[in-house]
Amino acid sequence: MAITDWPINERPREKLLNHGANSLSDAELLAIFLRVGMRGKTALDLARDLINYYGNLKSLLMSSEADFCAFPGMGPAKYVQLQASLEMSKRFFHNEMCESNIITSPAASKQFLLSALGNRQHEVFACLYLDTQHKILGFEELFRGTLDSASVYPREVIQSVLKKGAAAVIFCHNHPSGSTKASHADIQLTERLKKALDLIDVRVLDHMIVAGHQVMSFAEQGLL
Repeated sequence: MAITDWPINERPREKLLNHGANSLSDAELLAIFLRVGMRGKTALDLARDLINYYGNLKSLLMSSEADFCAFPGMGPAKYVQLQASLEMSKRFFHNEMCESNIITSPAASKQFLLSALGNRQHEVFACLYLDTQHKILGFEELFRGTLDSASVYPREVIQSVLKKGAAAVIFCHNHPSGSTKASHADIQLTERLKKALDLIDVRVLDHMIVAGHQVMSFAEQGLL
């Protein structure tokens, strides 16, 4: 039976309009995104199959193009739409944080950085710029690398910090390998950056490593 033949109060689109998006299940939200199903399956059936295959919505959103497109009924166009939707939600969250939030704890920093770097397939080194009250001035990806390395230049970091007028910073980078363990090179780099920024009276509050859905804080581990 097609979704259009269902009772109105059971159709995902109508449920969203009448009761809000938070009233829908993951499968119902995904069905609205898919719009149509395939032969023998409604959009909701297909959405349930996708979530069962990946285990949860987060794993689906983080899937690679090759893996996603290999699923029956999916293709490059749907993958592009899915990634665009994910990026819009991330930018909305970042804008909300930058406009109104103050970083008051490592937990708040982790939430922000996890959304920014959690699903990257290549290594990225980024900086969260803060003012004297720890309000966010901006977030910037400074360097990109391969799957296992990124070259970080202290002089360019200092230039970026001065340009933003930051009083404090939180550094972060991701480990696509999935491990949050800080390498010897990570620790050495943090020490170099901290010494360089001490010269211009800018505090390094933390350096965080994002890996999948986990975040490791140098400050919490006594590495800063």
